[in-house]
Amino acid sequence: MHLALISESIGIVEQGGVIVWVQLILAIFGSIFICERMFFFHRARINVADLLIGLGNHIKKKAFAEARHEAARAPGPVARIAHTVLIRPEMIRSDLRDIAQEAGQMEMPRIERNIRAILGVALLTPLLGMLGTILGLVDVFQKMNERVGVAGPAELSSGVFQSLVTTALGLMIAIVMYLFYLYFHGRARRLMYRLERAGIEIVNLVCDTRLEEERRACEKSQTTPNP
Repeated sequence: MHLALISESIGIVEQGGVIVWVQLILAIFGSIFICERMFFFHRARINVADLLIGLGNHIKKKAFAEARHEAARAPGPVARIAHTVLIRPEMIRSDLRDIAQEAGQMEMPRIERNIRAILGVALLTPLLGMLGTILGLVDVFQKMNERVGVAGPAELSSGVFQSLVTTALGLMIAIVMYLFYLYFHGRARRLMYRLERAGIEIVNLVCDTRLEEERRACEKSQTTPNP
């Protein structure tokens, strides 16, 4: 039964013509892009709150080397932004925010990678289906012209079949690819929001800890009696 289904599918593809093969190649590339994005967003899944708590414990102890080491070990773009900020803990708040923002912008190409390619497959496959429809109709009219306007159903079936197969296949691939595009686009937007939020929070942790240390040093100097 499986062999019969496979042979029938191969026969449909062969009757669909070159356009069907191009659509299938695009579908294969689109599937590769989808798998790559699935793997990327799976690796990017990290509990930001737990990461910030762990980094905050090191920062409050002024253990920036340990904080950098923990950020370097953690996977994902949030940890990379935190590591970029922790390299320069002595800078003022505004400069650190700029650094965090620039680090987030550097992550955008990684986050948006191949998402537009999935959209491209979703847009191209139905257009190729329309092209296949036109080519199939051209084939039908050519056969009618050869028969002086009269042709049997068997002679016209190949062109009509090509029109139907390319259109249906193009729409099926486009629907699936566009749904995955919307899904990945939404995940990319949410990840960018988490990056911005994590960057601001790590900057606040560094600067607030530094201000608290300066305040304690000032209070200690005021309470120390003069000799």
